[in-house]
Amino acid sequence: MFDVVVIGSGPAGYVAAIRASQLGLKTLCIEELSNDKGKPNFGGTCLNVGCIPSKSLLDSSHRYYDAKKNLSDHGIQLGDVKLDLKTMMERKDNIVSKLTGGIDGLFLTNKVESICGKGKVISKNTVQIDKADGSSEKVDAKNIIIATGSSPIEIPAASFGKHIVDSTGALAFDSVPKRLGVVGAGIIGLELGSVWSRLGSEVTVLEALEDFLPMTDTDISKESLKEFKKQGLDIQLASKVTSTKELKNLVKVKYEQKGKEIEVEFDKLIVAVGRKPNSEKVLPKNLGIKIENGFIQVNEYCQTSVENIWAVGDVVRGPMLAHKGSEEGIMVAERIANKQAEVNYDLVPNVIYSHPEIAWVGKNENELKSSGIKYKVGKFPFAASGRALAVDQSVGFVKVISDEKTDSILGVHVFGPAAAEIVQQALISMEFGSSAEDIALTMFSHPTVSEAFHEAALSVNNQAIHIGNKK
Repeated sequence: MFDVVVIGSGPAGYVAAIRASQLGLKTLCIEELSNDKGKPNFGGTCLNVGCIPSKSLLDSSHRYYDAKKNLSDHGIQLGDVKLDLKTMMERKDNIVSKLTGGIDGLFLTNKVESICGKGKVISKNTVQIDKADGSSEKVDAKNIIIATGSSPIEIPAASFGKHIVDSTGALAFDSVPKRLGVVGAGIIGLELGSVWSRLGSEVTVLEALEDFLPMTDTDISKESLKEFKKQGLDIQLASKVTSTKELKNLVKVKYEQKGKEIEVEFDKLIVAVGRKPNSEKVLPKNLGIKIENGFIQVNEYCQTSVENIWAVGDVVRGPMLAHKGSEEGIMVAERIANKQAEVNYDLVPNVIYSHPEIAWVGKNENELKSSGIKYKVGKFPFAASGRALAVDQSVGFVKVISDEKTDSILGVHVFGPAAAEIVQQALISMEFGSSAEDIALTMFSHPTVSEAFHEAALSVNNQAIHIGNKK
């Protein structure tokens, strides 16, 4: 019998398995996907067809765009810059292969056992593993962790096909589409749209909502929309796709916008309207574990109503983010080992890896207003940052929000260079209960883009040095 059986090897599952084994628990990890050798293909969506390959293409496409459009401003003349998409894709695949193979090595080092097959719970202490050859086996477990992840949502008006693809398909085009449509202006849609726009596609983004990036701070939403449009993304808000039709070499799309029906044609259409949890047929109904809208119901410690069955990552409530799932996996492994551990869900960082980056942690102004919390705001534009100007990345700003009475930092929002890294600095500060004054009194290296965080914190209390203060 295993102490812990983990179903799924994505960022939530493989991390949970490693930590459980480190804590002295006999651990097995089950992964449905297999590689060309018939062994488990670890890493889940994130490593294989999500976070990692998309960031690889985002970086490669930006370098190509920079070489074509911007390097001449630095006195670098390259002549006729050509795209080798095949090599770019091979680089992406090699990175994925290194990381997924790395998990195999981590499992070996940490003595985590693994098996390839589709795992499902059949009783409180039993997991069945259905293998690709049609056979199956059962394993006993004192504790079961469900980490089965999520899948792209398919909408009735745009069923996946040859030219209509999900995010996975959008990472594997063998040529640059001349006309590319993207359904959904969320994180995935914007990142993928940015990749192919930089590589030469005419990109139109169709978003059903009237507001752009409604989950972000209003200032971020307004400024980033202007910048994305400036970069060439044709973002159509309040545009609901009503039907699609795949022809031999194109897709016809109809959408409604302000009461009008509009028809457009694309070479490819990416559907990026969100993801759904992979919870179907994972749990038997007789255990009484509730599943609502696909999400397995758990408490604040990711424990289901059956005390030895846990669920983590995309398959439970909260943002579908790799780092959130990993922290949940560690927490559950620790709690199984009778240690005290928890996840601070109030401080989950979010990042859009566009260029410039968008990142935030904590509350935005709208959330604070609706909660009746009084606050102060400080902002600093990257246009006033020496480092940002020197590296030709001066678009955007840092915004710090603190409590009006206590000065405790309530939220930090960044649109600009190294936004993800700056927000991580803010997150560490907030975890320790930092005030805006604490950041203002901290020495920052010069010149760095992080100084914008320092100046924004100074601005909260009208002490900014390099911009005018509020009157």
